[in-house]
Amino acid sequence: MGGEIINNDSEFILPFGRRVKFQQLEYDGGLKMLRLTFREAKRFTTIDLDKNSAAKLGEKLASWAKEK
Repeated sequence: MGGEIINNDSEFILPFGRRVKFQQLEYDGGLKMLRLTFREAKRFTTIDLDKNSAAKLGEKLASWAKEK
């Protein structure tokens, strides 16, 4: 199953010199995933999320950010 990157539009600089890049992937058959690539110096961690997982993660991040 080969993935094709169809959108590479966002990269954020995070605290302590870290970065996260967002890429949308589309696989044969129409499956779409969101790829998050976290970079810290020479280390990379890549996570692919489906729409449900991305929504849950987004909700959790937004909820935490709103806490006082």
